Amino acid sequence: MFSFIRSLIPTSYFLPGWLTLDTNPLNSLLQGLVGACGISVLCSLIRLYLFLEEESSSDRNDTSSQRTPSHQSRTNTGLVGKLQFLFVTGILAVVGSRVASLVVLEFCLRAVSGYLTAGPESKKFVQQLLVQSQFSLGCALSCSLHFIHEGAAQRWLCLLLAAALSWFLAKQSTLLLHHALALYKLHSSQRYCGVCISLLTSGRCLLPMLCRAMVITFSVAVVAAISIINQQFLSATEALRFWTPLTICYTLLVVYMQEEQHRLPGSQAVLNTVVVRLGGLTVLMLTVGRWADVLHILMCFLGEASCLIPTKDLLDAALSQEEEDYTHYMKREHQRRPRTQEKEDRR
Repeated sequence: MFSFIRSLIPTSYFLPGWLTLDTNPLNSLLQGLVGACGISVLCSLIRLYLFLEEESSSDRNDTSSQRTPSHQSRTNTGLVGKLQFLFVTGILAVVGSRVASLVVLEFCLRAVSGYLTAGPESKKFVQQLLVQSQFSLGCALSCSLHFIHEGAAQRWLCLLLAAALSWFLAKQSTLLLHHALALYKLHSSQRYCGVCISLLTSGRCLLPMLCRAMVITFSVAVVAAISIINQQFLSATEALRFWTPLTICYTLLVVYMQEEQHRLPGSQAVLNTVVVRLGGLTVLMLTVGRWADVLHILMCFLGEASCLIPTKDLLDAALSQEEEDYTHYMKREHQRRPRTQEKEDRR
């Protein structure tokens, strides 16, 4: 039915081929909705984890108990939040599966290389990487659904069920975050709320659980991305002509972005790296890509900005938490040094 209605719309007479969607508009919209719901779940769980970490640190240090966490001031889901959700859904729906696959591959290469070189700062890197992965997660879910449901007879129905489940999970994660922000202190002290007691006892497992879920999601997305990109080539020569400059460009971008993150503050470095890596992809697509790819990459700028700008407080919260951990570490080291000197003097 939807294909018959779409055939009646004379888009080919008014728009060139590189401006039209590569799939049915309804399928693209449902894929974008699933991606936006995944981003919403990720942001809610990251905020919940940072809130639990600050609460546990305030319990250990009573002087910081009166300090209001900075990331709590932006947890409102009013009109601005709904408009942002709709905007991200539209961007993910319009961005083609080919460019979404390129974004996924670039993010996975950056995540693996950054984690291997992070060293003792792995926890800080993981928290920042989760915040930076918002739009890439939406692209991963979109291209994975495109790959899994490709050729299905009732594709729109499968995507509708996936969108309904994603909406339910996003709603439940938002309600959990609001419940914890409002009642966690009271319920955890009184010990009569099952949700807050579970967060109190197993809240530290939230970050490893998120990491495992992201690894599984992007592992499936990498397979889907490679398959989607290779479908565009008719021979191995064309594929090699595309993959060789793409690999070189990605490697240079990863090296540059790692140096940039060590040189600049957290949020500023993240915004700069978004411009650099998407700008590099734009130049690459101008040489070996298509005009549709260039247009979709330019739209990815808007998608990354709509995800990162409202969540700059999460990056700042991760950096402030790292500074607090560093100060506690230095205090312990200063306390250990006199003890070791006394033991050496006794010897």
